[in-house]
Amino acid sequence: MKEKQDNQKNKEHSEIKWFIKVSIMTFILSIIFSYISANGVSNLNLISAILILMLVIATGIFFDIVGVAVTVANEEEFHAKATKKVNGSKDSIKLIRNAPKVANICADVIGDICGVLSGAISALISVKITEQFGLSFDMQFILSAIVAALTVGGKALGKGVANRNATPIVHAVGTLFSKFRKK
Repeated sequence: MKEKQDNQKNKEHSEIKWFIKVSIMTFILSIIFSYISANGVSNLNLISAILILMLVIATGIFFDIVGVAVTVANEEEFHAKATKKVNGSKDSIKLIRNAPKVANICADVIGDICGVLSGAISALISVKITEQFGLSFDMQFILSAIVAALTVGGKALGKGVANRNATPIVHAVGTLFSKFRKK
């Protein structure tokens, strides 16, 4: 009974530590990316700003796909690959074993930062459009709706892709991690 209570306290302590780490990481990344996007995009021409916006939306969708894939991937498939010494399989197993944290970082931290950035960038773009074309109405409402539709629609499609292709997606990420780890 005492051991069960100790395990519960350790788990709660670990979750609190994770909460603090992920909150600080999100705060710092948000400041960095918001600063870069606000200052960088405001100095770009309209086409370049729109391309950056599309890149940010695509990044959010991509990381959402990775987050979902890690949560649905089957670890046993990677054990077979690991015994055959397939590159990236051990890192893929680590990703799956840490699926809640990996999904939190990918879908929540990076995904939410991309959502905030896309909103900020779309506001800057709407100002550029209004000024450049001398429009008398605020483009922000339309542009925000387009960004939201692309983001939510893209993530909806991405979830299906992640469910159908979890193993190759996780293996690709595991392989990428193994290459960085070796260097």
